[in-house]
Amino acid sequence: MDRFSRILVTGGAGFIGSHLVDSLMTRGFRVRVVDNMSNGSPRNVGCWLNHAGFELSQGDLKDPDVATKSVQGVNAVFHLSANPDVRIGELDPSIHFRENLTVTFNLLEAIRKNETAKYIVFASSSTVYGEPNVFPTPEGYGPLLPISIYGASKLGCESLISSYCHTFNLKATILRFANIVGKRATHGVIIDFIRKLSHNSSELKILGDGRQKKSYLHVTDLVNAFSIVLNNIDKNESPQVYNVGSQDQIDVTRIAEIVCEEMSLHDVKHSLTGGVDGGRGWKGDARKMLLSIDGMLGLGWKPRLGSEEAVRLACKELLNSMPGHLSKP
Repeated sequence: MDRFSRILVTGGAGFIGSHLVDSLMTRGFRVRVVDNMSNGSPRNVGCWLNHAGFELSQGDLKDPDVATKSVQGVNAVFHLSANPDVRIGELDPSIHFRENLTVTFNLLEAIRKNETAKYIVFASSSTVYGEPNVFPTPEGYGPLLPISIYGASKLGCESLISSYCHTFNLKATILRFANIVGKRATHGVIIDFIRKLSHNSSELKILGDGRQKKSYLHVTDLVNAFSIVLNNIDKNESPQVYNVGSQDQIDVTRIAEIVCEEMSLHDVKHSLTGGVDGGRGWKGDARKMLLSIDGMLGLGWKPRLGSEEAVRLACKELLNSMPGHLSKP
């Protein structure tokens, strides 16, 4: 712990970031969070606001000066800041460029010029694989051909980080996430279904053909993975790339059934939109995703929950935390 006296978490007031902050603070680290609050909220880290070891800065890393100030005095950076909505790329591709690539470049430049911050853990995504033909998909799969703007921006961030590691001797770990679920989430299929059913409990509209099948991981399992890689960040050549996901899959129709069960709804009609491009929920939606997690298993990490268990627990958590008009009818 001594070598990481202060850790920066970008996007630390968001869904995943705030859970990571909870873990780091509980373990005794000093933590600085920078977040522009576009998807995060001070409430997510509210229990730490008066803690001497915690610092919250509301700032936008698209501003190079903010990035420079953010890394001052820190030893390691968990870079989670990004626009998490994959679908928005179809409407405005520039959002992912600015929020992912520009922010990552500014942060890397700040780290390069900094005397202490030489370690970075980057939150990437399974979307960098596009539509692979190997399942479970290993980290060495290629060529990487994303089918979404979001996936392309994440792959671009990975490339920038790799180049800075080799050019400026930074240490980095890149984590490619499966679909992460749990309390404090602000978007995703579970929330989408809860909201739809709260407005119409007799019929549920499902995007696509209902057969999209992917891996889901509960955020608590992801936080445990963060802890593992922090302990191993300087033991190998950089950058290291690891998939982080469950070892099974669940299709979107089964997720709909679980949400209905947790909301105590019966005989709900499932209305399938048919989707685009052969059953996708939207442009850029991969129909199938299952990651090989042998690398993380080799570090001693293993997910506690499978995909269906993670989805069910996340649904319970979200229903318990949502405002009255979004809770059980």
